[in-house]
Parts: sequence; C-alpha cells; structure tokens
Amino acid sequence: MAFIFQKLISYVEDIKERNHSSAAALVVIKDNKIVLEHYSGYHSNVPEARPIQENSQFNIASARKSYLGIAVAYALHEGKINSLDDLALKYFDMALLEETTIRHLVTHSHGLHQEEDGKIFREFPAGEGWAYRGINILMITELINRLYGKSFPELLEERVFKPLGFKETHWQTQESEHLVKVIHHPNEPASYTLGHKRDGTESNLHTSARELAIWGNLHLNNGYINGVQIVPSEVIRLAVQVQNPPYKNKDLPPNGLFWYVQDTPALKSEIGERVPKGSYQILGITGPTLLVIPEYNLVVAKMYNKRYNYGGANYLHYLREFSNLVADTFLESSSRVII
Repeated sequence: MAFIFQKLISYVEDIKERNHSSAAALVVIKDNKIVLEHYSGYHSNVPEARPIQENSQFNIASARKSYLGIAVAYALHEGKINSLDDLALKYFDMALLEETTIRHLVTHSHGLHQEEDGKIFREFPAGEGWAYRGINILMITELINRLYGKSFPELLEERVFKPLGFKETHWQTQESEHLVKVIHHPNEPASYTLGHKRDGTESNLHTSARELAIWGNLHLNNGYINGVQIVPSEVIRLAVQVQNPPYKNKDLPPNGLFWYVQDTPALKSEIGERVPKGSYQILGITGPTLLVIPEYNLVVAKMYNKRYNYGGANYLHYLREFSNLVADTFLESSSRVII
C-alpha cells in the first residue's frame, strides 16, 4: 500500500533536505491499522550517527501541548476545574489576569506575554486576539500539577501510557542512544534537547513516530483502543472540539485544548483549507506534526529534528500544504481499486 502514499514520502523527504534536517519519519494509521512506516536519515548530522529506526525518539517540542490538553480535559471531567469559563484569578494570584479565563489560557487567546527578564505584560485584552506564547503553558502545567498533587506526566503515565503499552514516550533528562539530537544550525553538530525535570514544565518530551501516531489514534477512537476504554470519551471530546471564544477576526485559528481544530477554514490556521471539518492537528518547532482526520478515519504523524524546521514567514504555507496533501492523497487513494 506504500505506493499510494509516495507523494507524502516524497514531500517529507524534500522538506528534510530543504530544511537541513538529518532525520525524517512518517507513520500513517488508516482504519486503526498502521499502513505506512517510513524512516530515513540519522540521529545527528555528524559522521557515523545512528540510523533512524522505528524506536528512534524525537524531541517533539510544542506538540507536547496535546498531552497537557488531555490532562486539562481530565481536570474538567473530574471537577478539579469547574469550567473553562472559570476566571483564572480563581487559580492564580496575578493582577494582570483581570477577565482572563481558563478557556483563554488553553486556546492562546489570553493576551499575556513575558519579557526576557520574566516580567509579564498584556498584549491585548483576553479573548480579543490570538498569540502563540509560552506563559500560558507554564501556568496551566503548574495548575494541573497542583490540582493532582503530582506532575501531569505522572498522571498520564498511570492513566494512559501504561495501558497503551508505551515504552518510547518520556520527558527525558538523560542522554540515550535512542534519542534523536536536534539541529539548531545546519553547520553545527546537533545536540540533545533535554530537561532537568520530568514534570512537564520543560520542552523535553521525546517519542517515536509510531507512538505519536498511536497517541493520535487514541484521540480518533475517543479513548477506546484494543477493546478497552482507556480514556473517557468525554475527556477526548473536550480536548479536540473547538473551545476558543468567538473571534471578531475570522482569520484567527480555532483551537481545542491546545490542539488546532478545523472549523471554518481560517487564513492563520495551521490546517489547510482542503482538510475536512472536525480534523485536528498539533505541531512543534522541531518539525513534528500529528494530524487526525476523523472523516477519513486517518492519523498521520511525521517527524524531523531541525529547530525552526520551516523558518521565517512561510511556515504556515508548509504546514497547510502538508495537511492539504494528506487530504488529497486520501481522496486519490480512495478512488483506486487495490488488488
């Protein structure tokens, strides 16, 4: 069946070369079966680096927000957070929060930003704009850890990772031959991107392309996999349906709990306009993308290891182009008769 997805493989390889990534991986799950696994390149851009294999673990950077999103959904489902419309001041002692709600914090519509010296300031009134910042991720991470009395990675390990049989998804603090190094500059050797803590406050989540795809498939199936309801369906629904406040500017991207969600196609969305409504996607600065298209019963995970993988003002074009290509490939493949 791999020939059906040759356009996807060629695209992934082309971007790998153009953006000076030393590694690429692509996994496609269709109708709950892995129908394509493609691995190429090496763990680093230095001679004698380890080849990429199915157990190679990539730093997925901001794609880790989908894991935080499910922790928020658990907190809502279990009443530890009463409502997305709870005022953030109920949980945080910060004067700048004003009318900011939990909904604003988890959909990037909060309007807060942080200077290099740590000072927090307001860019725009909560709910009246969209900006991708880091302050809300730290706040929500700390909130979940406080509400559960344990880190959200520990929560997910107990409730999700172990039942799924995950062995390659961890917040890494030590070097390992299975970890893929990150290239910051093409002419400099790649390096490990590790953290000092495993509590979810640092961008050190590593996973294999296969386990990232299975993570997407868990969401596709509303928490039900291999005959077991691993995650309550309501938790998944909360995470991947549109949750942002209504925007006056219709070009702003719709979000679930950190996921980008396809509603009415928006110019500033990372999801292409040809992707069906109800699809959702998460991505990271090092090149990972996880795209789930429920209408096609399809999950696609791709990996790279280059920071600022798309770079510059064209990054939206690349991301939209890839998701459109996935949608087009499925439509093309569905019209063929495979013997």
